[in-house]
Amino acid sequence: MAKVKNRRDNHNTKRPSSRAAYASYGESAGSRGLKDGAKKPSAGRGGAAGAGAGSGRRNFEDDREFGEPNPNVIVGRNPVTEALKNGREIDKLVVSSAEGSMIKILAMAKDAGIPVMKVEKAALDRIAAGQAHQGVAAYISPYEYAEMEDIFARAAEKGEDPFIIILDNLEDPHNLGAIMRTAECAGAHGVIIPKRRACGLTEVVAKASAGAIEYMPCVKVTNIAQTIDELKEMGIWVAACDMGGQEYYKADLKGKLAVVIGSEGFGISKLVKDKCDFVVSMPMVGKITSLNASNAAAVIIYEVRKQRDGVQ
Repeated sequence: MAKVKNRRDNHNTKRPSSRAAYASYGESAGSRGLKDGAKKPSAGRGGAAGAGAGSGRRNFEDDREFGEPNPNVIVGRNPVTEALKNGREIDKLVVSSAEGSMIKILAMAKDAGIPVMKVEKAALDRIAAGQAHQGVAAYISPYEYAEMEDIFARAAEKGEDPFIIILDNLEDPHNLGAIMRTAECAGAHGVIIPKRRACGLTEVVAKASAGAIEYMPCVKVTNIAQTIDELKEMGIWVAACDMGGQEYYKADLKGKLAVVIGSEGFGISKLVKDKCDFVVSMPMVGKITSLNASNAAAVIIYEVRKQRDGVQ
C-alpha cells in the first residue's frame, strides 16, 4: 500500500533550542498552571519573586497564566525566518508588527503563499506563552502533506480509477476532518486543499477525522483552478457540487473522477466552478436551502461509491 505522508515521523524534529522558539497555541490565559519543575524568577531578573503588580514587573504568580510551549508553534524573528528559508510547511503567520526585519519576513511569507494574520501584541503574548516572540509566531503543521503521485499510486495499488475530493477554500477544521473520514470510509484515494485561505492539517482535523488522517493522502496545492486543469489533462472528469446542476443521483459519477466541494460561506468560487466539467446538485425542498459542507460531501461521496459498486 502506498505510504501516506500525512503523519510526520517525529513531531519533535530539531528546532532552535531556545525557549523563544516555541509557543502555546489555542489555550486561553489563566487556564493552565506552571509547568512541573519550573523555577521561580530570580530577584536579579525581575525583582523579588514576591514583588506585587505595582512593581511593574511580572512575578511568579503572573507566570502561571502561561502553559508549556507547543512544539508546533515557532516564535521569534530568526527562527521564523529560518523556517521560511528552509521551505518548512507553515500553515500561517501571526504578527503584531510590520517594521524592520518583519518586512522581509512578510515578503517571504507572501512569496510562499502563507496566510498572515495581524493581531494585537497582547494576543501574541498569549500565543507565545510569555516568551520573546519579537512580534511574530508561525504555526507549523504536525502532519506532513502528501504528493499528487501518492493519490494515483493509491488508486493503482487498488486497481481502481482515481477518485479525488477537492476542497475549495474550506476553512472549518471540523468539516475537513469529517470529509477526510467520509472519503476514507468510502474508498476515495485522496483529498486536495489549497495553500491559502483554507484550513490545513491540524490536531483538530485529526480528531474530527477519527484517525482517517493517518490513511487518507492530503495534497496541498498553490492553485486549485490550475490543479483542475492538470487533472483534466490526465483524463479525470471534474464535478462541482453546487446549485443549478443536475441531480446528483442522475449524473454519471463512474470512472476517473474528482468532486469539488466549496467553502462553508461562499461555496465554490466562480473560476473553479467554470473549470469543472459539470455540476451536480442536491434537491432542497425544505425552508433551508443549503447543507453543511461535510454533509454535502458525504452525500456525493457515497453516491460515487454506490455507482462504482454497480448498485441501481
